[in-house]
Amino acid sequence: MNLVEKKRITLETQIEVKLDLSGNFIEESSIKTGIGFLDHMLELFSYHSGIGLSIFAQGDLEVDFHHTVEDIGIVLGEALDTALKNREGIARYGEAIIPMEEALTLVAIDLAKRSYFHYQVKFPTEKIGEFDTELIEEFLKALSMNGKFTLHVINFYGRNSHHIAESIFKALAHALRRALKKIEKNVLSTKGII
Repeated sequence: MNLVEKKRITLETQIEVKLDLSGNFIEESSIKTGIGFLDHMLELFSYHSGIGLSIFAQGDLEVDFHHTVEDIGIVLGEALDTALKNREGIARYGEAIIPMEEALTLVAIDLAKRSYFHYQVKFPTEKIGEFDTELIEEFLKALSMNGKFTLHVINFYGRNSHHIAESIFKALAHALRRALKKIEKNVLSTKGII
């Protein structure tokens, strides 16, 4: 799985993503979105998934974070879709239940080329610092729709919004790591194609 580079330039944002599913080409993640909390979550995601990730983003942050967060999800999803090609030789399915202190979150993934997104999360606060918690849903939806995979995110409980968010991104990382695990079958589908 080779290094994939994707860009998206609009009147609102400029996004550049480099992604390496093997983690060999990008030694350390380099995340610079202009949004400190998102940088933190994406660094956690890269580290726990083992995916090499470089993201540079410039956006209309003076308006709010929405366009930048959503567009990063779009470009990261497109890069993931390109890197997965025909989804051959991978486990396809992955799940993880990750605690972060009092918070507990389940993420389940099917990397088949069928986009579906289910999100069952309630944050106790509307913001984490300056970051709107509702943008986590927007990011994940953009990621799964453009990555062409099924993604279910369920937070069972939690009192601290930062802990809930961190459990989501870590669970996403570990679920994806399991779904990307190499297997001997060419394609894990009775259809013979995904």
